[in-house]
Amino acid sequence: MPQLNPAPWFAILVFSWLIFLTVVPPKVMAHAFPNDPSPQSTEKPKTEPWNWPWH
Repeated sequence: MPQLNPAPWFAILVFSWLIFLTVVPPKVMAHAFPNDPSPQSTEKPKTEPWNWPWH
């Protein structure tokens, strides 16, 4: 049963993760968002109480 021999599969796992961790993070970190969110004002808007006609 070849699944019980970890020699080739462990090397494939290690090399694939090394490639994954060296190629993908720079691409993800270099991604630029086209519409950066603008900071909103910190003061809260003034809310008026509802004027219920039946109360």
